[in-house]
This record gives sequence, C-alpha cells and structure tokens, in this order.
Amino acid sequence: MKKIFIAVITIALSAGSATAQDDPAAMKKWMDYMTPGDMQKLLAQSEGEWTTESTMWMAPGAPPTTSTGTCVNKMILGGRYLEAKYSGSIMNMPFEGIGNTGYDNAKKVFMSTWIDNMGTGIIYMTGTWDAATKTITSTGKQVDPMTGKEIDIKQVYKFVDDKHEYMEMFMTVDGQEMKTMEMKYTRK
Repeated sequence: MKKIFIAVITIALSAGSATAQDDPAAMKKWMDYMTPGDMQKLLAQSEGEWTTESTMWMAPGAPPTTSTGTCVNKMILGGRYLEAKYSGSIMNMPFEGIGNTGYDNAKKVFMSTWIDNMGTGIIYMTGTWDAATKTITSTGKQVDPMTGKEIDIKQVYKFVDDKHEYMEMFMTVDGQEMKTMEMKYTRK
C-alpha cells in the first residue's frame, strides 16, 4: 500500500511539474504559491520565546481560572510556517500544545492547526488579516467532548507591538458566542 501511495504522488508531481515547465504562466503561479511573502514575514515577527498569562472561562458568568506558561515560536520549512510549542498548566494539570500557522498564497487565507495533551482531536481554522487592527481573525470547529458534536470556534490574534501579543478564543453554543480564553504573550 505504501509503495502504491508513493508511486501515485510521484506521478502526480511529475505531471504537475511537466505542465509547469511547458507553460511559463503556470510556472509563475507555482513559484508565487511556494515563495514566502509579506504574510509569512508577518508570522515571522512572532519567532522567539514568550511567557504567557492565560485566563479561561468554563461557562458564562463562571469565575475565571488563570495560569502561566511559555511558548517557543519558530519559522519552519524555509520560512513558510510558524510552529508554536506551548507548555504550562491548566487547572493545575500539565499542559502541552503544538500549533502550526501558515498563509496560503493561492487561497489568500491563514490556515492553522492545534493539538494538545488535553484532547485527541485536531483543531483546524482559517482566517484573514486586518491591517487596521493588526489582527488575524480565524474560525473553525472543534469537538465538544461532552456531546461529541462539533461547535463553532473563533480566535482573534493581535500583534500589539514587538514585545507583546494577545489572543482571544470564543465558542458558540446554542447560538450564543462565549469568550472561553484570553492569553497575553510577553517576549522573553
């Protein structure tokens, strides 16, 4: 099975590159797609080590819980994606998470994934950049472990200045959007 998969991928890539080599316009599109640009440079601003302060709300009107942690951000794969490795604690339990964010040059959207040790699913979101507010607003879905159903989520990530960033998370339950978390990042 593995050999068949590799053969299919090799044939597909060969066909695509032959088409691009024969057509200069196709080659330019391919090069534009693969070349890091301004949005990848924007993500690269977050490279480095950060301390975090998190506030979480488990239900509307419930008292928040707070925690601290660290996050190490690194551009990977030739400056195309930002990889974030987070560690800390949530509700007095050790917490680790890994996120990857990129900008799809063809679709003109940010794409991100998140995995952590407090679940077994993968969160996938897409978002857009607002230069006026210096924010990336992303939306997606995640599974509610209590019901097993997907719920809508939203993340707003703000580039405050060179030493500070800020993130808010929201979920929509029964048609009501609720803020579930905020995280303040300070560069070490």
